[in-house]
Amino acid sequence: MSQHVDTFPESIIKEMQKHYTNKLTTEPPGAIFRAKTEYAVITAYKSGKVLFQGKSPEVEVNKWQSNNTNTTKTRKVMKSENKKTSIHSFSPPRNLFISSHIGTDEAGTGDYFGPITVVAAYVQEDQIETIKSIGVRDSKNITDQQIRKTAQKLMDLKIPYVLHVLPNEKYNQLQKNGWTQGKMKTMMHHHAIKNLTKKIGNSPLSGILIDQFCQPNVFKKHLATENEQLTMDTFFMTKAESYSIAVAAASIIARTKFLTEMDRLSNEIGTTIPKGASSKVDRVIADIIRRHGESALTSCAKVHFANTKKAYSFL
Repeated sequence: MSQHVDTFPESIIKEMQKHYTNKLTTEPPGAIFRAKTEYAVITAYKSGKVLFQGKSPEVEVNKWQSNNTNTTKTRKVMKSENKKTSIHSFSPPRNLFISSHIGTDEAGTGDYFGPITVVAAYVQEDQIETIKSIGVRDSKNITDQQIRKTAQKLMDLKIPYVLHVLPNEKYNQLQKNGWTQGKMKTMMHHHAIKNLTKKIGNSPLSGILIDQFCQPNVFKKHLATENEQLTMDTFFMTKAESYSIAVAAASIIARTKFLTEMDRLSNEIGTTIPKGASSKVDRVIADIIRRHGESALTSCAKVHFANTKKAYSFL
């Protein structure tokens, strides 16, 4: 087990608390909040310090360090007897980003409503600059309207990709059967990669880059439980969409499909369902329960999120 302690400004701590709404647990004395994810326990203190502690704390740390100008001066890293795990043997070679490669990313994992969408996209070396020129970059940094427009431009370029959607009904069933969200994402990324490599045939391929959501050894363990193995020349990297145009393209296509599915679910339910997992979501859940009953959530939501219970305070 390893730990990371960083100091963050109040604005980022508030953003953290909102981000981890569905993961909150009882906070200790002197803390603003405590949240637990599959990678770490995050505890934010009134002093501004945030403790990340667990099997893979760097996964959560990396989400916030780029937004924090204080981090490089105040970060204190306390390592266990194991080596720091943010650098591993599956880190991609730098020349991968300028070579023909496959990138994968997902959308919808932190949203109460809507499915998880995963995309594997293939970009050839001679397409990289063209794809950059149409505005392809991390989908988290552009508006939904821009994402849809950019996705259409990618479609016009006919880049090879494979899209997998995990509907809420299937998600909830797998979760009841003991699957973690991490395992669900692992299998979706894996099958998208396998299908895309078949699709591109003998096209040049320098490697495969997965936008890292868990440590590679955890990814491999998930595969092993389903008698699958990691595809050769597969690499993992956090914030990969900032370096790989293939991952960025996958991110945009996955996000566009997620938005389309949210529109479809809104039409079916008869109300606009919000993204994320905030208190606004709780109110919409309460409205759906009031009109259709809790069973209606199975087809449109990730019902194990804490929002389901929180919604009853609005009934």
